[in-house]
Amino acid sequence: MHRRFAFLDHPGPLAFAHRGGAAEARENTMAAFSRAVELGYTFLETDAHATADGVLLAFHDHTLDRVTDRTGRISRLPYREVREARIGGRHEIPLLEDLLGAWPDVRFNIDVKESAAIAPLARAIHRTRAYDRVCLTSFSEARLARARRAIDREVCFSLGPRGLTALRTAAMGGGYGRLLSGLARAGVPCAQAPIGFRGLRVTTRALVRTAHAIGMQVHVWTVNDPVTMAHLLDLGVDGIMTDNISGLRDVLKSRGQWHPRPAVP
Repeated sequence: MHRRFAFLDHPGPLAFAHRGGAAEARENTMAAFSRAVELGYTFLETDAHATADGVLLAFHDHTLDRVTDRTGRISRLPYREVREARIGGRHEIPLLEDLLGAWPDVRFNIDVKESAAIAPLARAIHRTRAYDRVCLTSFSEARLARARRAIDREVCFSLGPRGLTALRTAAMGGGYGRLLSGLARAGVPCAQAPIGFRGLRVTTRALVRTAHAIGMQVHVWTVNDPVTMAHLLDLGVDGIMTDNISGLRDVLKSRGQWHPRPAVP
């Protein structure tokens, strides 16, 4: 399956810099993404929002309030106002298309946060010809379906919440194997999951084994503790998303599993 999707065709385990590495720089800033790339990361994780006038941003929250010096819901504000906001009082909010264009060899895992972001995201992927360098995910099955229809070529998608629930149920011996096999054949080559959710263990050895049996990779978010990283790697997970990008790099190096992005002159 990974050979079908160039996004996943990389020596594993895949190391994802979550929001650029939010433990070591301001999240979702060019400074954070640049630091991750300098450390050797090939995979960056970010989020997609659009302003009221359709400008696509790499930003996690629905509102500016938590991390910037401005307030307001992004989808209700024009870009001329949002562009004045500074993350941590200092950093501009990056345009997602600028990120896609900044490093033509770097791959982006993109969480589609609102439906309004889908059309501008499809246009950005088309303009940057980034089809092989993106994987799209969302907590909304409807947004994933709309994104799949909006993009004019096949790109990598991860399972949505219903698919992940089905995978967990299948891993516990509760069926859904045929459904999941169909999703894998249809072009959903990976499951992106938390370690646990609301007191339930999600990422288990059985879940990883079940996913692998139907051709899916398993990427786990958001893991910042090195001991937990090592445990998950022992379970056989295919990727880890972290804010602690130096820590994950060190864990992978210690296991001979760090495959850095080649330095570009």
